Amino acid sequence: MEQHAQDFLLQDGFLLLGTALVFVLLFRRLGLGATLGYLLAGAVLGPYVLNLIGDPQGKIGIAELGITLLLFIVGLELAPRRLWRMRGEIFGLGLLQVALCGLAVTAVIHLLAGFSLEAALALGLPLGLSSTAQVLPMLRSAGRLHTPFGERSFAILLFQDLSIIPLITIIAAMNRNPGLPAGPPGWQLALTTVLAIAGLIAAGRFLIRPLFRLIGNLGEREMFVFAALFTVIAAAALMQILGLSTALGAFVAGVMLADSPYRHELEADVEPFRSILLGLFFMSVGMMLDLSAIAQRPAFVISMAFALIAVKSTVIFFLGLLFRMEWRNALALGLLLSQGGEFGFVLFAQASQAWLIRPEAASLFGAIVTLSMVTTPFLMMATRRIREMPANKEEREGPQDEEANALVVGYGRFGQTVAQILLAADIKVTLIDTDTQMIDVAGGFGAKVYFGDGTRIDLLRQAGAANAELILFCIDGDQLTENFLHAVHNAFPKAEIHARVFDRGGLLRLKDAPLRSITREVMESAVVVARHALEGLGVSLEDIDRAEDIYRARDKERLSLQLEAGDLRAARDRILTQPIREEGGE
Repeated sequence: MEQHAQDFLLQDGFLLLGTALVFVLLFRRLGLGATLGYLLAGAVLGPYVLNLIGDPQGKIGIAELGITLLLFIVGLELAPRRLWRMRGEIFGLGLLQVALCGLAVTAVIHLLAGFSLEAALALGLPLGLSSTAQVLPMLRSAGRLHTPFGERSFAILLFQDLSIIPLITIIAAMNRNPGLPAGPPGWQLALTTVLAIAGLIAAGRFLIRPLFRLIGNLGEREMFVFAALFTVIAAAALMQILGLSTALGAFVAGVMLADSPYRHELEADVEPFRSILLGLFFMSVGMMLDLSAIAQRPAFVISMAFALIAVKSTVIFFLGLLFRMEWRNALALGLLLSQGGEFGFVLFAQASQAWLIRPEAASLFGAIVTLSMVTTPFLMMATRRIREMPANKEEREGPQDEEANALVVGYGRFGQTVAQILLAADIKVTLIDTDTQMIDVAGGFGAKVYFGDGTRIDLLRQAGAANAELILFCIDGDQLTENFLHAVHNAFPKAEIHARVFDRGGLLRLKDAPLRSITREVMESAVVVARHALEGLGVSLEDIDRAEDIYRARDKERLSLQLEAGDLRAARDRILTQPIREEGGE
């Protein structure tokens, strides 16, 4: 019996790995991404096509460790203070996305598909969530996870993970099955979550860090792998025992180790396991794709998948505009998060047990989720030209690694002055911008400006940032975030980073960013205008210098107090509102 089970394990492993290898290589070659390859490989091996692999539900339980490891790695890249700075988008944009998308999809299912309100809620609210397992790898492979766009995407996904608890509570509250034991009330789940997170934080500080310090002192390289996997699985197991999100537990464990000296070692150790298990997860999803349900009601499945994508894309697009995203980025965000998520399978099963929906409906909407996940890579490819900045119908040359000493991102009025002074000092400069009209004008004057989005880590690397001594962001300051600048600093530690902001509000927003210098563009020009005005009145040069010194001293003091308080309204008494008389002092 034991030998028989071992033979099946080896056979399943051979088929899973071999089929994944073939399909992923093929789909990568076609530019369709690995996720679609894994899904199709699973569908081919599953019970509805070749039926070579059994028990996809059992395998998805193991494969969900891939999502857990993925969230742990993401947590390693987000130090607690960086996560705290994202709180507005997590609980603002994330909350609105989950609520509005869930209710909008519920309305579509109730009004158009004819489900009862309870059944529509049990189906629609889970469909408002997106696939963390699909979206995060897409952002990582594109080098956009630590850009402002990537951070907004991650903020939404993180809140979706937190929202599992209230969604479970809502489904439990609507339970129609008298034989199903009542779950704990919502307040108890929320309190349990807070206590569990606090426990993980304490364990990370007082147990896990000393453990890694001990292993580091012993010099046992392979023990890091054991300890890393133990940390992830222990955090996930604790959350599972408490009936909470295992991925959330792993994420908190990662955040607690993000600012430790072992972060990069842990990431390197866990990454191979994450890749394999996440691939197995998508294959399990593909195996669970009920092709017979699709064959029985193909029009319903396809139309509902289309409605799901259209509703979520539209809602998220307008939310992006509300949060002051450029419309192309808002459209990209909507399409990227338009699919259903892996937590839908869990919540559909719970709704079926609670007699809110029939098992056939759970299977049918599981197929809708899978179909929506399949469409995401195609949607992103099909809309690439719309989402990217227009290039005047000409193919633009991207930046190349030319071993420049400095990268200047943004070649507008500000960047032109900066670049020309650097060139006058015999510094080799690579210029990057997205304004194609400006690129053409600059080319007419002999300046070589490369087309590209300088807020993408992968593009900066392609432009030679790894060897550059300077990276100067001369773009509008609101395009920069502290998290992005930290990511640039971590990716290119040899380069000094300089940035421009419009005013003191922008400076306050980037106060903790790893910048060698940060300049308010409106300040120096305003000082020059004031000096010219005083000269015109016949004020002596000595008095002009004295007036400038007084202003600069007060402004420096006020700015220091504002940075300390984190409040733009601080130290208002340092603003000059009345003339200063020399006899009486200030």
